[in-house]
Amino acid sequence: MRWADSFIAVDWGTTNRRAYRVDGSGHCADEFEDSKGVLAVGDKGFPAAVQEIRDRLGDLPLLMAGMVGSNRGWVEAPYVPCPAGLDELAAKLAKAGEREFIVPGVSYSAPDRADVMRGEEVQLLGAVATGQVEHEGFVCHPGTHNKWCVLHQARLHNFQTVMTGELFSLLKAHSILADLLSAPVEVNDAFRAGVTKGLGEEALPADLFEIRARFLLGKAKKEDAASFASGLLIGTDVRIGLAIPAAAEVMVMGRPELTKLYAAAIGIAGRTAIEIDGEKSFLAGITEIAKRIDK
Repeated sequence: MRWADSFIAVDWGTTNRRAYRVDGSGHCADEFEDSKGVLAVGDKGFPAAVQEIRDRLGDLPLLMAGMVGSNRGWVEAPYVPCPAGLDELAAKLAKAGEREFIVPGVSYSAPDRADVMRGEEVQLLGAVATGQVEHEGFVCHPGTHNKWCVLHQARLHNFQTVMTGELFSLLKAHSILADLLSAPVEVNDAFRAGVTKGLGEEALPADLFEIRARFLLGKAKKEDAASFASGLLIGTDVRIGLAIPAAAEVMVMGRPELTKLYAAAIGIAGRTAIEIDGEKSFLAGITEIAKRIDK
């Protein structure tokens, strides 16, 4: 069987996994998502975890991306250095079994900076392949670790990671602000005020503590704290990202609940943002890589 005829694609992250049965036209015929990320599976649990995927989606070859290829995953797939495109990724697939391959991540290295990604590269290059992102595009990819990515000649040329999602999660679970951050985050006046503050100054550690002080002194409502804190962190993130010389239009790729927050913040910063569905882009990118296995 040719890979491009039908295969299972897996976006396997640290805390969850999403698996798709992809048909010959690159469309998703079936899928599921669960919380069995690489940390939940453990070093010796991957063969059983892969069999579980096949039990649910069919006895097909697997093409995996994300943290499953990290030093904490199943088989380490070494990073491909920037600039990197679909051809470079397909040429460096790591073989985990007879019918199991893992897409490598991408690295960036300069004398004054280093960065890495795993999983986002498939979505980014998939969006380029489908024409959603220009060959000279600029992409914001929010998630646990937000990526600001510069594309040149349809290849990933440069990127910078900001740990915004993880910081918010840590604050929500383990900080003195935890009791204030339980409400859902909304694009409201509190969020916009946080974004504006984050865009305008570099006093983030002090501004975060002020969230608690303002509540204790009756200057802010508890129900607004999560939206303000998220806006503050995202505004700071956007200030970092928009300092990168790149195209004026920002493509914001990922899950809708996150892209809407970043698109709003980028708009407050005076730039145009267009939201892209990360799941569709992942399927496009992984299908393009699968085609190259058959060549």
